Amino acid sequence: MSTPVLPGRAEVVQMLAAFGRRPENSVPETLGSLELTWLTAEFEQRYGIELELSDEQFAAVRTVDDAVAVLRAAVLAAAPAGADGAARS
Repeated sequence: MSTPVLPGRAEVVQMLAAFGRRPENSVPETLGSLELTWLTAEFEQRYGIELELSDEQFAAVRTVDDAVAVLRAAVLAAAPAGADGAARS
């Protein structure tokens, strides 16, 4: 059994930097709804996971760190118990 690969802050910042084709150091800490929507779609494509965020969960993501926490939880929730290599990038 292996642990799923969890997205880290650097990976999330890298994905956000691709939005608008900007340098990683210009990604703001606070996320707007458009950035979060784009990040969600990018994440789903990269990880092959469909995120089913409630309105409350979506609204609670305001920063890069919030996004990392939600995306990590999604990977863990999607990993079948005992599955090897779940959610690799």
